[in-house]
Parts: sequence; C-alpha cells; structure tokens
Amino acid sequence: MLSLLQPSGTPFEMGKQLGVFGATAVHRHLIESSAWKRIVKWRGSETAHRMRTLVQRQFPAINEEIEGLAQGLQLDTEDVFLWNCRGDLLALAPDGCTTVQIPSANGPRIAHNEDGDPGFRGHCGLGLFAPVNGPRFASFVYPGSLPGHTFAVNAHGLAMTVNNLRAQQIAAGMPRMVLTRALLDLDSLDAALALLRETPRSGGFHLTLAQRGRMDLLSIEFDARAVSVRLLQQPALHANHAIHADMRERPQIITDSSRHRQQRGDTMLQSRDINPLAILADQSDPLLPIYRDADNDPDDENTLATADMHVGEDHVRWQVYGRPGTAPLYSLIDAQPA
Repeated sequence: MLSLLQPSGTPFEMGKQLGVFGATAVHRHLIESSAWKRIVKWRGSETAHRMRTLVQRQFPAINEEIEGLAQGLQLDTEDVFLWNCRGDLLALAPDGCTTVQIPSANGPRIAHNEDGDPGFRGHCGLGLFAPVNGPRFASFVYPGSLPGHTFAVNAHGLAMTVNNLRAQQIAAGMPRMVLTRALLDLDSLDAALALLRETPRSGGFHLTLAQRGRMDLLSIEFDARAVSVRLLQQPALHANHAIHADMRERPQIITDSSRHRQQRGDTMLQSRDINPLAILADQSDPLLPIYRDADNDPDDENTLATADMHVGEDHVRWQVYGRPGTAPLYSLIDAQPA
C-alpha cells in the first residue's frame, strides 16, 4: 500500500501535515531503530549546529518545514533535523535505490526503484504538495523525512530521482536532503545545476534530472567536495555508489548489493530490447537482486515503490507501482493525477 496525501499551505503547515501522516510509523518503528539511535548521538554537536545554521540562513522556508514536521511527529526539532541529515552524518544510512536512465528521441525515460527501511513498508506515501509559495510537486515520502530525496516531479516538469551515495567524508555543509527539497522549488535544469554547484554541500547523492521540453538527461554525482555532471547519450543504470570517472575513487562504502545491482543492470542494458521495468524487477540472483523484498536483505533495505517517468515535450507522464510488472497504483502528469 502507498497512501495518497495532499499537504498544502505554508511550509510549517505542510511539514506538520507530513509529520502527522508519519507519526505512527516513526513512534512504533523509527525511534527504536539502530539508525535513529546512532543519529541522535550528534545532538548538540558543533557539526549539527553549523548545518542547521546554514539551512536557517539559506532556506528559511525549508527550516520552517522541518519545524512543522517535528511538531506533527511530536518530537524534538533537533532530533528531526538530525534524522534528515542521516546520510550526511552516517555513511551507512538505511537508504538504497536503483535508477535506469534511457535517453530517447521521444524524450528521456527514467525508471527508479525506491529502496528503504523495510519497517516502513505500508507506511510510505505519494504526496501531492501545494505550497502557498512555490510550484506544486509530487514526491514519494517516508515517515519522518522531508520530500524530495526519493523520486519527484514538479509543476515546471522538472523530474528527479535520487540514489544514496555512502560517502565517507563528513563536512558541515548543506544537508543533502535539504538540497534536493530545494530543487523542487526551481523552474529549470540550469537553476538546479547552479544550486548544486554554488551551495556548500555536506553528504553525497546521485541524481537523475530531466525536464519537459528538453532532451537532456543528466546523471549527477555530488559530495562535499565536488559536483560531477554527465549528459547521457546511451542507456545507463545507477545504484548506490559513485561511478563517474572523477568521483569513483573518492572514499565511499560500496556494499555487495550495490555492486551487484550495478553489474547486473549494466549487463541487462546490453540487450537489444531494453525494458527498464524488467530490469528493476530482476531477481535472477536471489541473494543480491535488483528488486529487493527479502527479510534478510544484507543492507536491510527493501524496494518500497517503483516510478516510471516519460519526459516529453509538453508533460512528464509517469506511473508509480507497488511492484514492477503489476498495475500502477498512480498515474500522473507533472505534479497532478492524470
């Protein structure tokens, strides 16, 4: 099950609605998890203080969204802020994902498995957000987290998917989940690249970006020190480690699952007839599959949803699935239901 929710209003109001949505799962599961217990150890640290100050200064509206999220969750704001910095402060944050990237004369296609904490299965949602200031956007949402670090499309036809990079260098920069939330307020690929390059960053992400009316399909890896951008000309796949030539030697953790998903996906892309959803459904290796639903997954992650985005001249038409190969749960055009 993937719930549909429609947060609206001021940043604080949207955050509070998101918090109320996720409160049950957060209190029953998240705050008892090892990841939560590890992240709150950063409470009161100079690093956390500097990161929060950067958010307050550069993105006050997102800071208000975090404050609303904390109120809706009935948790301390600092703890909720830290949770939304988990991938910056913890190299082994519980986030995965696999993305298939297909450039095409008919417009880019992006297909994405959203892999995360199996304890959130049945408690995640598809949010249709209507801010009072800023474009509407649709995004997969986890309990306790800002939108935008998963898969999302905004009213300007900016389409984005996000993969975790397990970078091992900590910097007191802008939290990566705040950056990807900020991208959803932008109106162009150029503005997105400028924001990523000009903002002091903390942790690492891989982004796939495209926009209606443009043929560009961008693969972007960033960490605290650099931003690497590839304009894709051939089909590609990305798992959870940096693979760009100028990024792959940086200190990072590459799990067996991430390495195998990358290798298996690259092999499947050699097929004459590429089917992105078939790639994302692949379980040919029962121990290290691309589609992950095992109770004993080595990274403690499962596939919680799949998105398939077709970026056209006038619209982004996309579907959200509970599992590749089944009927879509939701069909959308840009940030609205189709």
